[in-house]
Amino acid sequence: MEWNGEWIGVVAGTLTTCAFFPQVMKTVRSRSTGDLSWAWLVMMTTGVFLWLIYGYYVGSPSVFAANVITFFSLLALLWVKISGLRASAAAPAYAVKNGKSANVLVADSVKKPAR
Repeated sequence: MEWNGEWIGVVAGTLTTCAFFPQVMKTVRSRSTGDLSWAWLVMMTTGVFLWLIYGYYVGSPSVFAANVITFFSLLALLWVKISGLRASAAAPAYAVKNGKSANVLVADSVKKPAR
């Protein structure tokens, strides 16, 4: 690579791409995506995909490579978010009141027959 600023792109791409890894790893391990908004995920994934295309068309390896890696990191976050929705849709919902789930409240309120 000759000095045309591409090295700055390599360093910037490496730093910003590596910045995603701790969040992706934490999210994949915990399966907790409640704090990740759909709007952010969709806009960020779309924007990174467009940067990836841009890097390809202008012939910038640093822009292209950084955004390929970031794009797949975002796909991992989307996958965890979607699989969490499927799991929560399949699981029964329990209402919680005063620290007790609804099934415990029902059991507490049922009168036992006298013997």
